[in-house]
Amino acid sequence: MASKTLNPFVFLQQVRSETAKVTWPTRRETLISTIMVLIFSVLTMVFFFAADQLMGFGVELILGIGR
Repeated sequence: MASKTLNPFVFLQQVRSETAKVTWPTRRETLISTIMVLIFSVLTMVFFFAADQLMGFGVELILGIGR
């Protein structure tokens, strides 16, 4: 477990040393990840739109209500 430190300056030094250990992504990795997220978001949007349209069509066909 971490030791209790009451001194805020020591805490900030520890935060700074831990932040230095982080491996930050490169600009290219960030760009590729962003593009992948956007592509998968659009694919998810298309899937749910199609599923909604199909279910709406099925409800209209079976119950004769909607739209």
